[in-house]
Amino acid sequence: MKGALSPASGAAPHRAARPAWRRLRLNWRTMLVVTLILIGGIGMIGPFAWAVSTSLKARGAMLVLPPELIPAEPTLEAYRQVVSRFPFFRVFVNSVFVALATVLGQLVVCSMSGYAFARLTFRGRDTLFVLYIATLMVPFAVIITPLFIVVTTLGWTNSYVGLIVPGIFSAFGTFFMRQFFLSIPRELEEAATIDGAGTLTTFLRIILPISGPALATLGVLAFMGTWNSFLWPLLIISNRMLMTLPVALSTLQGLYPGQTQWNIVMAGTVLATIPTLIVFLFAQRWIIEGVAGSGVKG
Repeated sequence: MKGALSPASGAAPHRAARPAWRRLRLNWRTMLVVTLILIGGIGMIGPFAWAVSTSLKARGAMLVLPPELIPAEPTLEAYRQVVSRFPFFRVFVNSVFVALATVLGQLVVCSMSGYAFARLTFRGRDTLFVLYIATLMVPFAVIITPLFIVVTTLGWTNSYVGLIVPGIFSAFGTFFMRQFFLSIPRELEEAATIDGAGTLTTFLRIILPISGPALATLGVLAFMGTWNSFLWPLLIISNRMLMTLPVALSTLQGLYPGQTQWNIVMAGTVLATIPTLIVFLFAQRWIIEGVAGSGVKG
């Protein structure tokens, strides 16, 4: 065929492909962003790595100069000391039970109240929602005294009820779930109404099954907040067998300067951090989807 090129024709020779490292072009903006991310990651991981390192050191090894990130002679003695200083397993079970019960209660209350504020129409709804959200601006230290009086009057001190019930009601959780429900198309609920479903049936069988990411996100946040709670359990619990882990760990610190064995304190801190890391790693995909779907921005 006329005009066709053949291997014998005078076509320009094919250029040899350049190595991949030569084709890679690094933008200075990309390098800057990566550098900042690395610095931020090291800054966040550094304290936890140092806590793990300190927990594996003997008491005298903490005074070595220069400080050692990797212990020369690692030991688990600090972890054995933590377990023996107080009923660790009972305290750990207390924390798990209180955290899970609070999460379950908060998911039920916040999902129902968030759906009511998002979909139900009643007089004063928007005003009530604004007043409810305004409580987020009130520090916990301001309401802790009247809350303590109420709990004491009800006889809930030194009990699981006093630890769990106040944490079930969350203005942030209600706001978070409301934002997520607003993003769900109303056509789904209208179709359920045409099929004869009531409000409760629509909520339980249509809305909740597609609210998994938001519920998982709220559950993780509630778990972390309850697990790390210190001030409230410290006030209402005096029974050693009802202590939660943060309160029990505070007993590891000495009363006077120089008495605190920091390797034991760091061992307790590592043990208390592991459950939250496991929960977060397990649900991180749901957290991203839940925050994106609810429209909540940091």
